[in-house]
Amino acid sequence: SQEGMMDLAKLADEFRVLPNRKIKMKDYDAGFTAGYEKPEDPEELLAEGVARIAELQDKLYAENRQSLLVIFQALDGAGKDSVIRHVLSGVNPTGVQVFSFKVPNAEELDHDYLWRIVRALPERGRIGIHNRSHYEEVLAVRVHPSFLGPQRLPPKTLGDGLWQMRFQQINNFEKYLVENGTEIVKIYLNISREEQAVQQLERIDTPEKNWKITEEDWRNRERWADYYAAVSDMIEKTSTGHAPWTIIEGNDKPYARVKAVRTVADAIAEALKKRG
Repeated sequence: SQEGMMDLAKLADEFRVLPNRKIKMKDYDAGFTAGYEKPEDPEELLAEGVARIAELQDKLYAENRQSLLVIFQALDGAGKDSVIRHVLSGVNPTGVQVFSFKVPNAEELDHDYLWRIVRALPERGRIGIHNRSHYEEVLAVRVHPSFLGPQRLPPKTLGDGLWQMRFQQINNFEKYLVENGTEIVKIYLNISREEQAVQQLERIDTPEKNWKITEEDWRNRERWADYYAAVSDMIEKTSTGHAPWTIIEGNDKPYARVKAVRTVADAIAEALKKRG
């Protein structure tokens, strides 16, 4: 319903992290569902949001003057892949580019860490979805410092100041993109440690899902506190006026999809509005 969509618009604003705000992820309830308890609500709101994305994306494609980059970050088990499928379910495939970033390969390691991101930026008129992103460089790499070795960085850049330096580089990079016509939406799907355990055990117990569980997932789980400290610092230091983070509670998958769809739809509408 229109009333439901308006309520969700207000909710999306509440999820957005204001610049210079102190962040502790433990203060965010991953099980929050905004009071939407009726079973039909998520499906109805999701359908409306998907239809709105499709309509707005057609306008973005026809205008061919700007692009939208949507970044998804989350721990394993938060449902990023499912959310992305729902966001794209009504969109014309010619107007969307999806990239899933894995561990850097040899060619990528021969360049700076933003090189592969630049190569995957959306063309004008298109929506680009990055499933994981350059933020792995201040999350996974920070929690597992051994990942830095293969990057062969200049010795003077290594040390305690590395992460603050990367935060600044990322903020400058994103500001450059926005100033040149690429709007940016950054979504962090928040999942509790208990819900993650449920998801990982389901993958073990379901043969067709076994491939989804990796040794790295278990390593990250063992470093949960370190990871969440890194997430808190990342969001605090890189939620800017030009590219704010939106934290979406991910324990309840249907509601998380609705919130993500709404956030993306609003971003396209705002981009079109800016260009008048």
